[in-house]
Amino acid sequence: MKQGIHPEYKDVIFSDASANFSFLTRSTIETKNRETMKWEDGKEYPVIRIEVSSASHPFYTGKHKVVDTAGRIEKFNQRYGRKAAK
Repeated sequence: MKQGIHPEYKDVIFSDASANFSFLTRSTIETKNRETMKWEDGKEYPVIRIEVSSASHPFYTGKHKVVDTAGRIEKFNQRYGRKAAK
């Protein structure tokens, strides 16, 4: 690999404030001049605030709604569809 062309890969804390959930992972995201947070291992890491994570997304929490598309089509056809020829 060529030296000096790849972004720095470092430990970062991603924090979802809506679910009070944080996780430590590695990322190439820019962290200069970011706030830091002390992690469970006692070290300080830069923090990236996110709005949605697996702890708050409806798909993962089981709170998502299933859309009844078949019912909507039937309702549309009843209202605006062609009348059956008699």
